Amino acid sequence: MNLKLIISLLLTAFSLVYASESRGASGNLLKELPVQDSGRIKPFDTFARESLQLIYGRQTFKSEAGASRPALEVVMTWIMQPQAWGDTPLFEISQNQVKKALKFDGAKKYFTLNEIMNDDRLPVLMQELQSKRESKEKLDPYFQALQRLEGQIFTFREIAAGRLLKLVPQKEAGAAWTPIADLQGPLQQSFLDITKAFVGVIGSVTGETKSEEHDATLKALDVAVSHFEDLARAQAPDVYPSVKDMQIEVHYNNFHPFQKAWILYLLAMLAALISWTMGGNVSVHKRAYQLAWALALGGLVLHIYGFCLRVYLMGRPPVSNMYETVIWVAFGAVVFSMVIEAMYRWRFILLAGTMVGAFCLIVGDMAPAVLDSSLQPLEPVLRSNYWLLIHVLTITISYAAFFLAFALGDIGLIYYLRGEEKSPEKIKALVLAIYRAMQIGVSFLAPGIILGGIWADYSWGRFWGWDPKETWALIVLLGYMAVLHGRLAKWIKDFGMVCAAVVTFSLVIMAWYGVNFVLGAGLHSYGFGAGGVQYVATFVAIHLLLVVFVSVVRSGRLKQGSKT
Repeated sequence: MNLKLIISLLLTAFSLVYASESRGASGNLLKELPVQDSGRIKPFDTFARESLQLIYGRQTFKSEAGASRPALEVVMTWIMQPQAWGDTPLFEISQNQVKKALKFDGAKKYFTLNEIMNDDRLPVLMQELQSKRESKEKLDPYFQALQRLEGQIFTFREIAAGRLLKLVPQKEAGAAWTPIADLQGPLQQSFLDITKAFVGVIGSVTGETKSEEHDATLKALDVAVSHFEDLARAQAPDVYPSVKDMQIEVHYNNFHPFQKAWILYLLAMLAALISWTMGGNVSVHKRAYQLAWALALGGLVLHIYGFCLRVYLMGRPPVSNMYETVIWVAFGAVVFSMVIEAMYRWRFILLAGTMVGAFCLIVGDMAPAVLDSSLQPLEPVLRSNYWLLIHVLTITISYAAFFLAFALGDIGLIYYLRGEEKSPEKIKALVLAIYRAMQIGVSFLAPGIILGGIWADYSWGRFWGWDPKETWALIVLLGYMAVLHGRLAKWIKDFGMVCAAVVTFSLVIMAWYGVNFVLGAGLHSYGFGAGGVQYVATFVAIHLLLVVFVSVVRSGRLKQGSKT
């Protein structure tokens, strides 16, 4: 039984019920219309969301009147009436240098296609970008923003021209599908019927139409889409995707499992915090603790469900890009915290785990420009589920344990800031929890590096080449092993372990984020990205300053105590 079949059975109890209901609901078939894009087949709903996300920066469009319109509706109007969007502020430009180069208002965020295309500086800037790419230099944030603008203009124009929306398969597997601009005969007429029915739906929404008439327009749209699907499937029945796959992906788009998971993790964190701070009140402590566990388990179920959806849709482990590693680290931190919490019942471990889980998922949800959550095919070097599973999952799960130790270190710094003499037993427990989390991390990271070397020998013909990703993974391992050995040799005391948990995590951030988003060099180019450097640097700087501040405060107290 293969991986996709196993996940399919797991999904039956959840998404297939939803999918069967939504398939019968009026107006849903257009969302599920298969589209070939970016190396895979996806529903029109996903294509529209990703296109609007690239151009507008969000998956819903907010008009000047304040009304929000879904991506599918917006993209359909690009196809039918692209000229109507020429003077609409649609293109998101956030980089101040780009706005300055184009002599745009720096206070504005959105610009129209006409004002961008009519700017005399645009061809010069695009030529500079092309020269930079030809030199194969790493693009700085300015040129990365220019490259995004180029992609925004290209995507809008190609959709408007009907060349990017590819709806009809060819008989040869893997061949490019036919775009709507090249449709002929019955297929062309059938798609025109879809656009006419869609116009009827929009008219019923914007006008004062009775609910019965609105339902009739939705049913007419479904009939038109269903007829087009039948014609498209007849062109290549073996290539055309199953209805179920399209339904499940639309369900994934609408359900937002990871968003619901971080909400529950956040509530669990608050309940654990109440339980932790209200230890004197037995009744409140017990109820809050039970609630924290219930909420955390609920969040974990949704987290796993989100993974199942992504694994089913892509047929691979969900750790192929930065976004997927972030949500995997969140999962690992919650699971590790639950295991250690179940063993010791210290309350603050569950608090730290849900804190990490909520933080990672919120970052993944709120930073789409940096962490791309879209479902993308694997890069050629990654197309081995076996090695992807045992190497990448192993490495990134070690980061989850180190992140948990980091969060516990933050809690320990709070204890030391309040005064270590007030809670000596809790500090001892914290240090032990940090030590256990670091042990778990090293236990996964060491074999993960070795397995990575074996995969590198299989893919690139060498076991170790001092690639930046390899080197920084080794630095992380040596850093944490030094801390563990220092603790074992009694060179590092309790306060040193708390500080080390926070400081040493900077090595993980460099290996996990910095190599891909700052250095941008090495053979692991499939993981490269851009953006968020200032936020990550601020995050690291604040915690390093916190360690220094607590150290200074503690040193002053110790000196004061020795004098008295």
